[in-house]
Amino acid sequence: MSVSIDITGLPPERIVFEISPLAELGVALHALSEPAHHPGLHGWATATAAALKPDLADRLLEADFLWTTTFSDILTPFAGIRGGDGRTGATLAEELDLLDRLDEDRFMAAALEFTCSAQYAAGGPVRPERALELAANRGPRQLEFTRRLLSDPVGVRAWLRRLFEDCDRAFFADTWRRVQPALAADARHKTELLRRKGLPEVLHAVSPAVSLDEEDGRRRIAVDKLSDGRTTAAGSGVTFVPSSFGWPHVWVLHAPGWRPVVHYPVGAPELPGPASVELLHLRMEALAHPMRMRLCRQLARAAYTTGELAESYGITPPEVSRHLAVLKKAQLVTTRRRGRYVLHQLDVTAVARIGSDFLETVLR
Repeated sequence: MSVSIDITGLPPERIVFEISPLAELGVALHALSEPAHHPGLHGWATATAAALKPDLADRLLEADFLWTTTFSDILTPFAGIRGGDGRTGATLAEELDLLDRLDEDRFMAAALEFTCSAQYAAGGPVRPERALELAANRGPRQLEFTRRLLSDPVGVRAWLRRLFEDCDRAFFADTWRRVQPALAADARHKTELLRRKGLPEVLHAVSPAVSLDEEDGRRRIAVDKLSDGRTTAAGSGVTFVPSSFGWPHVWVLHAPGWRPVVHYPVGAPELPGPASVELLHLRMEALAHPMRMRLCRQLARAAYTTGELAESYGITPPEVSRHLAVLKKAQLVTTRRRGRYVLHQLDVTAVARIGSDFLETVLR
């Protein structure tokens, strides 16, 4: 599973790293609404939430599904301006001006993505009756927002602009002044790394979950996620946007007709790189078998040969070998030779990472 961006034939200069105040506000609002996703931000989230005026807190609750259920594309309007240059705004006010310029069809589709993200890749105009039906399934706040949006899209757009402006006055202006220098430095560093080292190197620096696939003459940026999606950067380019609030999320804008955007975290905790979706699946499948669970119990305590394991559990050595092969493929067991014997042992560190790998993968 992955989201891929076709960059075949795309000149290197069309791959850019830029900062976005509105996108960062969106990620900050996500961290504020979902503090459990961001354990390193508990202090900031608690202090910021406590300082919010009740009216602003209530208004944020009216639309929080735009940055919790999904990360709405309205938070990156620079990518959806028809005929635009795909550049981010230098200030929040400039990016809110870009949001005002987003045409109604794209604004509506982006604002209603939360109703059914499975239709995201299809694009096309919003069907009001279907949007209302899906919103009703989400809850009363979502249904009320959808009704307002369908009946008065201009009014809702203005309401959102005022909401973001009030967030700026309440807390984000100070937050942006604090994080902007580091984000700008990261964008400059990645730009220079792309120039000197090339695309594979800079993609790995963006995130271990991002890589370059080259096959059959095609080049694609692949983002390892528990979702499938594809788009092309032909005629537009790709924008990478760093975030101080993003970890563990890597968001990818891949709506049809929009400029692709990869929103990636900087300053992530110093942890081993998360397992790929495929490896996580192999590990969870490997541990689902009761006999392999029992083998792991013994291998966690010491190293054993295939014969010793077979004798312990009353099964044949070939059966043990088959189970060990599954565990090895999942990179959960290590082997070493001692004389003429091959010893197997559980990789306890890899097993201990499964819970956090799973959480990072489903949140990514």
